[in-house]
Amino acid sequence: MNKMLPMRLAALIGAALLNLAGPAARAAVPQVPPSRGPLELYEKVPVPGHFGRIDHFDGQGRMLYFSIVGSNGVGVENWFDGSLVHFIPDVPAPQGELYAPGFNEIISASSAGKVYIFDASTYRLKKTLDFGTDADDEVWDPVHHEVLVGYGEENGGVAAIDPATNSVAGKVLKTGGHPERFAIESHGPMMYVNCPDAGMVVEAINRETGAMSKWHLPGGLRGNFAMALDEADHRLFTVTRKIPMLIVFDTRTGKVVSLVPGIVGEADDAFYDASRRRIYIIGGQGFVSVVQQMTRDRYGLIANVPTKVGARTGYWDARMDRLYVGVQAEGGAPAEVMGFEAEDY
Repeated sequence: MNKMLPMRLAALIGAALLNLAGPAARAAVPQVPPSRGPLELYEKVPVPGHFGRIDHFDGQGRMLYFSIVGSNGVGVENWFDGSLVHFIPDVPAPQGELYAPGFNEIISASSAGKVYIFDASTYRLKKTLDFGTDADDEVWDPVHHEVLVGYGEENGGVAAIDPATNSVAGKVLKTGGHPERFAIESHGPMMYVNCPDAGMVVEAINRETGAMSKWHLPGGLRGNFAMALDEADHRLFTVTRKIPMLIVFDTRTGKVVSLVPGIVGEADDAFYDASRRRIYIIGGQGFVSVVQQMTRDRYGLIANVPTKVGARTGYWDARMDRLYVGVQAEGGAPAEVMGFEAEDY
């Protein structure tokens, strides 16, 4: 006799008795709550009157700053109130925002090649710097208190801006192509740059000496735009679009230690959650892929959290355990910002 048959019969009999007992008995049965995912949606904040794509973010305290490409300006949101509190106009084709801590400035990079520096309290324009073409990603250097900005095309590079003087400081580190997302060490001299134009590589640049190593993407993978860094464990995460893949490099050797397939396509942003040892990858296919570090060199996809098609940029607030995702306008609906809470999982 099938050993499972008595168990199945018992389950069927129990269900039948429960139905015969009526609604009161069924209500007494404890309900198991649905399991929570690694990211839980907690708010959606519309950006009224603006119908363009939302590009890169930054944040400080309760404030979020994000590029609104179609409206040629910068959105300022108070995430605590869940409202858009200001719009800074006249930034043509913005694509990168950064708040300079200690200087109370918003630094906005434009694909027109200019960087606009605003007072974060009055939103008044303080200065404009011209980098020629395609000013893009920005990174805050907490050691030297500088804003690093990637710009240019065939003759691209990463320049430093001193927010004390609002002028270019030091030498430009050339990348030989347009730098996409990049990351820096806080306790070392290295900078890591996604540079698809230079042969589908990650460039490891010593900021003190200028020496460069090129780490080639494996297996014909290409379109590496998103990037995140786990400096403590010497792991660099770069994300390709063709084919969608998370590549994990050992920053001490430049060798690939792990590949994670199945992630969202058209990724433009990735963030490392150090407290949970996760990578959040935001992609235009309409998901945030959540990758968990299992062991030192073993990573696995644990969830694809729905957002909206076209949403591929955001901001990770490690202090508040929140991930914000920018959603482009669609049809008659304006753009919006989705806020997710990171959950212990």
